[in-house]
Formats: sequence, C-alpha cells, structure tokens
Amino acid sequence: MTFEARYEIYRTAAEDAIGKVLVRLPKEPPILAESMRYSLLAGGKRIRPVLFFAVLDAFGLAYGEETDLAAAIECIHTYSLIHDDLPALDNDALRRGKPSNHIVFGEANALLAGDALLSFAFELILSAAERGERHLWAAQELAHAAGASGMVAGQSADLLYTREEAGEEALAFIYDNKTAQMIAAPLVMAARLAGADDGAYRTFGVLLGRLFQLTDDILDVTGGAALGKTVGKDSAACKPTAVRLFGLAEAQRRAALLAARCREQLASLTGAEFLRGIVDLVATRDH
Repeated sequence: MTFEARYEIYRTAAEDAIGKVLVRLPKEPPILAESMRYSLLAGGKRIRPVLFFAVLDAFGLAYGEETDLAAAIECIHTYSLIHDDLPALDNDALRRGKPSNHIVFGEANALLAGDALLSFAFELILSAAERGERHLWAAQELAHAAGASGMVAGQSADLLYTREEAGEEALAFIYDNKTAQMIAAPLVMAARLAGADDGAYRTFGVLLGRLFQLTDDILDVTGGAALGKTVGKDSAACKPTAVRLFGLAEAQRRAALLAARCREQLASLTGAEFLRGIVDLVATRDH
C-alpha cells in the first residue's frame, strides 16, 4: 500500500472519530455547538491523530478503538487555531482557506468555542483514562503537551517576542513548545498504550515538530493560495520566525538538515516506513 493510501485510511479514521464524539456536544445555545463544529470540521491534514493511529497500528493495536483520545487531540489543536486567529493574538481572517471562527461568529463566541473545545477534550481524555493505567498515562501526556509547560507556554513566548529581538534560544523554546510538543504527544501516547519505550518517539516527535514549524515559517514567505491562510502575515507582524532570524536561504538549509535528522531517528522506531513518509510530507508541504 502506498504512503498516500495509508495516510488517507488514518485520516478517514480521524474524521470518523471526530464524528462519533460530536453527538456529545451541547444543544443549547445553538451558536456554541455551531461554532465548535465550524472549526472542528473545517478539514485539514489531521496529522496529529494520523500519527497517533499510525503508531498504534504499527504495534498491532486496534487504533479504531481509541476514538476519544484521537478526537481529543484534534479538539485541542482546533481550539488553539481558533484562539491563534483572534485579533488579540495573530489577528488572521483566514484558516484552512475559510473565514476564521471569529469572522463568522464574532470574537466573543470564537473565544468561547475555543474554551469549550478544550474543556470537551478533557472530558474525552478522562473518559479514556477510565480504561486503565496506560490510558491514564496517555491522557496525562496530552494534558502536559497542551498546557503551561507546553503549547500555551510556546504561544506566550511567541507573543513576548513579537516585534522584539528573539535569539536562537528563544526561537527554539517557541518551536519546541508551541508546535513540537503537540506533534510529539500523539506518538508518545501511542507508544505508552503499546507498553513500549516512548523516549525515541518523543525525540522523533520533537524533531518533526521543529521541522513542521520551520516549514511553516518558510511558507509564510514562499506560500501561495494553497496555504489556506494569509501569506506574509508573520513577516508583516514581525513575529519571531526562522526567516526573520536567519534569512530565507538559511532557514531552508536548516529545514533540510532537520528533515535528515528526523530520518536518522527512524532507525529505532516501530512503524518507521510510514513515519518516513510523514517526514517527506512535512518537509515538502505547500500548506
């Protein structure tokens, strides 16, 4: 089976997982569920639940039984996108080629939709944690990656260094927390559910997350209509990016080196063949 075909199987499973949990959303007030659905069902690569399913599958586990954890991963990611787009943060009117949540529903409702998705994600992981100690460990990993020691810390640092001078150490902190922790978490979660050593998966996930963010920085300058969000937005806002710090050519060189490091790390991982395809996808993506 080709990488593309297998990716589509996992992506479809992720969409199915999201669909299964949507019936639990509140019915009142209608605008809350509508705004949550709007962003959660806006499409995208679903790369985080795909990584989760792929590693579970590589270990021979029934990934289709992990609906709650997979959906929780995507709920957290989606809430972060809604909040990122708000005028108080990145102030972006486009997300995945569609008007951002706050453009459609207003700032206050978008803020609440993000809050609700985060809370809903924790309902889902607590439900999964009832299944046993390994599921509890997986839930703890996701909670840590999403919070003040992970994604939120990275977002805060990103704001702190907007229009300020950010050195290489500060940029690395932003990369590792804002992006890499939520890329690594699904890999670590799957390894923990399989009872495997998660250290190598965490290392690979952090490297992959750095590559993802570095590619994102490059696409802000070189991307076209396929990007699905406003091109040049980070540059115009003087955001802390690799292109701003190193220049485009050096950022591209560093991306190639990071991709090579990701591939080297695969030697010790179960499921390496599919993960190699993920590295190639991230390294060459145009959106």
